[in-house]
Amino acid sequence: MATGITRREGLKLAGASALGAATMAAAGTARAQPGSDRGPFDVAVVGAGVFGAWSAWMLAKAGYRVALIDQYGPANARASSAGESRVTRMSYGADAIYSEMAARSLLHWQALSARCALPVFHNTGVLWFSPPGDEYMRQSIAWLDTNGHPYWRGDTQALRQRFPQMRFADGEEGFVELETGALIAGRAVQTVVKESGAPLVIARAGPPRKQRDGSYLVAEGVAARHVVYACGPWLGKLFPDVLGGRIVPTRQEIMHFGSAPGDARFAPPAMPVWADNNAGDIAYGLPDLENQGFKIAFDRHGPEVDPDSQDRRLTPAMVDQAREYLSRRFPDLADAPLIHGRVCQYENSSNGDFLIDRLPGHDNVWLVGGGSGHGFKHGPAVGELVSRHIAEAGLAVEPRFSLETKGTSAARSVY
Repeated sequence: MATGITRREGLKLAGASALGAATMAAAGTARAQPGSDRGPFDVAVVGAGVFGAWSAWMLAKAGYRVALIDQYGPANARASSAGESRVTRMSYGADAIYSEMAARSLLHWQALSARCALPVFHNTGVLWFSPPGDEYMRQSIAWLDTNGHPYWRGDTQALRQRFPQMRFADGEEGFVELETGALIAGRAVQTVVKESGAPLVIARAGPPRKQRDGSYLVAEGVAARHVVYACGPWLGKLFPDVLGGRIVPTRQEIMHFGSAPGDARFAPPAMPVWADNNAGDIAYGLPDLENQGFKIAFDRHGPEVDPDSQDRRLTPAMVDQAREYLSRRFPDLADAPLIHGRVCQYENSSNGDFLIDRLPGHDNVWLVGGGSGHGFKHGPAVGELVSRHIAEAGLAVEPRFSLETKGTSAARSVY
């Protein structure tokens, strides 16, 4: 899939997107009642998470008449796209397809943030560190070099000097992506939904039902010629015969700890987003953004859950694990109060690749998901690709995003 663009082209794209969005934002987003006297919509997007919101935004910008359907509402507490913050980074080792998508998406996030009253993107930078000789780190730096993205790199001594609030083991090394950082998740999704201008229908959608006029009935009174199902952890529930075992929601716990009064060492600009890359067992965190506390989580899959009914209370074991990690890496936060936490879910494909493909037997129905814990940052690029597929019927599906490559045995290879 051709996802790369030059930086000059990207700036033009961001400017054009901002202009188009400003026009759409003037109209706002209507909370629609089911039904329409204008006939079927061009596209119905099911799911107002980051993939669905940006798909609706891109489609509306391209001139399509779009309806956006969500059973609980944009950035609701049960959604994978809700919550305080997400990491945006370009480093993916040798996995250039995702580095390119992240770089392309960043232009949209920057443009969106620039036109918002409150920012949705914070350019904190992203610090990666690992034991010496880490191949993922080496490949990530090589991609940044090749594509002209700035970074800072340091050995153990340099890391200790630049980040004295952290503890680094002898021999560790790291680098900082200088253009990236953090996204304010819930506010970003709600803003994109509003800017899309698409009517928002709060309803439970079902599988597509073909009508006599060739359109699909998706929810009560809502029909469209094309349908995009971007409903994250609900994809498998909606299409169990097709996606059962292929899209698996897992429980993920996030914790926010509070630093001492007046202590700015764990907030920007002193503290960036960070990722401890240790043989694929990644601990990561975000600085104290917008006074929400120091965030920490572990990028490993929890148990399988139901997104509608899972127990969303933190477990003492996970809090203890976070405190043990803080005592080693951030000792001044070892006894910090737990301000708040959140239990969400990943919606995992077998190896971490996205799913962007047609529902079997339906040329105009698309399944979009498999964010696998790293998808939020890619929302704009996913939306662009979905819009292209609807505009260009002959556009080939990226093999890595195809349904046929989605297995039922977990073998994660995308981090």
